[in-house]
Amino acid sequence: MAISEYLAGLRERVGHDLVLLPAVAVLIWDGEGRLLMVREAQTNLWQTVGGAIDPDESPRDAALRETAEEVGVDIEIDAVRAVTGGPQFRLAYPNGDLVSYVSIVYDAHIVSGTPQPDGEETLAAVWLNRAELETVALTDVAVALLSDPDVAVLSPR
Repeated sequence: MAISEYLAGLRERVGHDLVLLPAVAVLIWDGEGRLLMVREAQTNLWQTVGGAIDPDESPRDAALRETAEEVGVDIEIDAVRAVTGGPQFRLAYPNGDLVSYVSIVYDAHIVSGTPQPDGEETLAAVWLNRAELETVALTDVAVALLSDPDVAVLSPR
């Protein structure tokens, strides 16, 4: 998984200690009500498009950037769906880094391009309906996000 220069520099100073990290999650919907999900390269599990907000970057710009980087499409943001955080959004990466995410969750749709995985962070990109989302292997953060009462895409697990 790619790490920004900012976060790499912060990690040099704090090591693996817990870092509170602002992030975006982009729920990209098609005309049939399906959600675009990506297979994360590091875990081979499914998750939403999104990632950390860089210093001096607006959350909206981070959503646009992350979407272009991960699936190569341009989107239009429709609404802020939720802001999430809490213990269910704490993650321990395989290298030992601890992160607690606070995420701005956007609803969006594609305005140009066809979703393609970047081959680095994402290995696949597929459209899933709500029933299919209940059956695929999701990252823990994706389960927490999509089950969050304010997001309410998945039934609580």
